[in-house]
Amino acid sequence: MRPVLRTVDRVLLGIVGLVLLALGGSVLAVGLGVSPPSWWIHDGPHDVLLSTAERTRWRTEGWWWPTVIAVLALLVLLALWWLTAVLRRRRLGEVLVDTGDGAGALLRGRALEGVLSGEAADLEGVAHAHVRLTGRNDAPATRITLQLEPHVDPGTALTQLTTHPLTHAKNSAALRALPAEVRLKAAKHKAERVT
Repeated sequence: MRPVLRTVDRVLLGIVGLVLLALGGSVLAVGLGVSPPSWWIHDGPHDVLLSTAERTRWRTEGWWWPTVIAVLALLVLLALWWLTAVLRRRRLGEVLVDTGDGAGALLRGRALEGVLSGEAADLEGVAHAHVRLTGRNDAPATRITLQLEPHVDPGTALTQLTTHPLTHAKNSAALRALPAEVRLKAAKHKAERVT
């Protein structure tokens, strides 16, 4: 998920959550007997949120139903856009490889992930490596998680990763650049006896 979309998602979820929490909390408080302020939308535990007069006031107006339908349609479209943005695949399926003849070729993203993951796991001191391709098919990026053995220097492991597997993948796929976000984690190990 792109950073802007992630931010919009979090802000919308936060706003919806706060509105629902405030409305639900106020209805619960009034239902339990707390006296609401004079400007509040309902007066007590037996009051309804919308009276019959309020519900039917605009029905005879010609603009009312088209406006209601337009607002509801807009809300449905926004909800569908939000749902597709959240559920969209975040993994890159194919990488476009420039073959030099102008036609190009497609490399499966999982194949490149597997090769990168295997080469990274073969580095000295790396217990496990996980690679995921992101971005566009003509400008891929990688997210790499390395699980390091306790004795390994993280700087050395990062240098080996960039000089060997990442450079090899970039050159093999004829990419101009292959940006990487690398997360380093320590492998769990048994406690060592100190003498």
